[in-house]
Amino acid sequence: MENPKNTGTPMVLNLFQRETATALWMVKNKKVFPQFLETPSGKIIPRRKWTDKMIAFAQSEIEKMPPQKGRIKITIFGWFFLLFTIGLLGYLAYEGIKAPEKAAKFQERMTEAATVREGDIYLGRIEVYEEKGNPLGMKGDFGFFKVVKINGDTYQIAKSVEMSKTIKPKDQLNSTNFEQETITVKAKELEPYQKSFVSEDGLVEIYLGEKK
Repeated sequence: MENPKNTGTPMVLNLFQRETATALWMVKNKKVFPQFLETPSGKIIPRRKWTDKMIAFAQSEIEKMPPQKGRIKITIFGWFFLLFTIGLLGYLAYEGIKAPEKAAKFQERMTEAATVREGDIYLGRIEVYEEKGNPLGMKGDFGFFKVVKINGDTYQIAKSVEMSKTIKPKDQLNSTNFEQETITVKAKELEPYQKSFVSEDGLVEIYLGEKK
């Protein structure tokens, strides 16, 4: 066979399998590919220049070969990545299964935190107005409050016998002794971390925060 690129220059048929390598794996294609090389330079003769005899010869040589095997080899980094991925998918699946249960428990905790019961004691403040909605002349106290009685949507709340005009650490406030006289209010807002009440005439507002 004549060299179609450089007449008189010898050629050699090279049969090879392609291998693709990444950081995660290496893949060896089981298909065998032919190429003609000039000797001794090793320059590849482009396939578009192959003659019919070259094509037929290459095909016959490939057919003489036993079937070749492909191969996929995972690198060490690939195994770490695979194990990490499996672990992550397992965690996500576990979280997906547990999500409704966690949501239900969270909602249960929030509902419990928002519920006010007789005997509960909260840290909070009271605001007393001379005129409804007018902050001028408002008097405020900070301290502990006790829910003495609940009748439907009406709450009887008692102040601590010792209240502070300014915010103080709770351990410096009296949380055990409360006035005998209670304040009658109705709930404006009952949230897990914030509860507010107002008297019927709107002149007294009580805000409760942390539960004792």
